[in-house]
Amino acid sequence: MSLLFERLWQGLLDTLLMVGVSSLLALLAGIPLAVFLVTSSKGGIFEAPRLNRVLGAIVNLFRSVPFLILMVALIPFTRLIVGTTYGVWAAVVPLTIAATPFFARIAEVSLREVDHGLIEAAQAMGCRRRHIVWHVLLPEALPGIVGGFTITLVTMINSSAMAGAIGAGGLGDLAYRYGYQRFDTQVMLTVIVVLVVMVSFIQFGGDRLAQRLNKR
Repeated sequence: MSLLFERLWQGLLDTLLMVGVSSLLALLAGIPLAVFLVTSSKGGIFEAPRLNRVLGAIVNLFRSVPFLILMVALIPFTRLIVGTTYGVWAAVVPLTIAATPFFARIAEVSLREVDHGLIEAAQAMGCRRRHIVWHVLLPEALPGIVGGFTITLVTMINSSAMAGAIGAGGLGDLAYRYGYQRFDTQVMLTVIVVLVVMVSFIQFGGDRLAQRLNKR
């Protein structure tokens, strides 16, 4: 039992590291990407339709590729970035690349739902475009962005489990090597329970935070 606990604890730490680093990078890249997709569209405050279409096509391309296929396709790039294709840090690269366009599209929806009258009012008062982004678009869309990031986190936990099954470590690796390959039901069920608790905790915390930020 103590050996199982040690493996479970290490798998949990590896999963938290994978998801934590990847989600932070996806957050830092996804929000600017979503803002650009909204503001550069036709009628946007930084209107650039051609560039918007190109960037939108790239985002859709990465979103349409299943995670396992994307992870394999990115092996040369992953090796170039982190020097290895095995382990926790090797999983961070494809997790980040998969999560960024996913989160950007969700954040984009929240930004587009901001009342256009608020933007027009800010423009009428002489606000600069960057101030409209910082003081109108992002604050008004923040509850939806938080909700979208929560969904992204849950998706990344699922993806990290798949990555673990092919050598990335974490709870997925534990479930595959010690649960599936060795037919150990106890290990498999324990990992499932831990994943369910993680997802439930993240979903509950994200929902509560989004509710507190929602001033409507």
